[in-house]
Amino acid sequence: MSADKNSFYVNENALCESQDIGSNTRIWGFTHVMKGAKIGSHCNVGEHVFIENAAVIGNGCTIKNGVAVWNKVVLEDDVFIGPYAVFTNDLVPRSFMKRGEESFLKTVVKQGASIGANATLVCGVTVGEYAMVGAGAVVCKDVPAHSLVVGNPGRIIGKICFCGKLLDLKQWCSTCECFLYKNSKEFAISKITRLEEATGT
Repeated sequence: MSADKNSFYVNENALCESQDIGSNTRIWGFTHVMKGAKIGSHCNVGEHVFIENAAVIGNGCTIKNGVAVWNKVVLEDDVFIGPYAVFTNDLVPRSFMKRGEESFLKTVVKQGASIGANATLVCGVTVGEYAMVGAGAVVCKDVPAHSLVVGNPGRIIGKICFCGKLLDLKQWCSTCECFLYKNSKEFAISKITRLEEATGT
């Protein structure tokens, strides 16, 4: 994952102490990436982001402004983190009790999942592949793949296609014109691309 500094971009107002940054990743102003943090290639890390030394971020991730990615948080490839989403790593924090990182709980956001603006992930949860967490939701338990979660506490209200559209009860996507079990990320991308070309958007 490491790359020469000439192969990724760090804004002059950002502080990037890590050498483990993938190619074509962009790190914008007033962001701090600590030494030891791992960031893959083709990522976009917005302004005022903090990435702690043991955080792991895969390829193709987007992290919007105002997000802190703490130790024991893992973002797999193609994950989207909306502005001011909140991660945690200590389930019972006390300022006056220093338990050490061995007591922290791991949080994993699996490939292709999206976390909406201002959502909170209580530590120890896993958000499944291509799931979507709505803006402002509070996630207290694992989210299955392709699930849409909203509210406080977060609750599943439906299934989501690779393209991000809500599926019907038979898990049919009207945009991709395909059932979920037959669909894929690649097919959804090609379908959306063709639709945009046809409509000129």
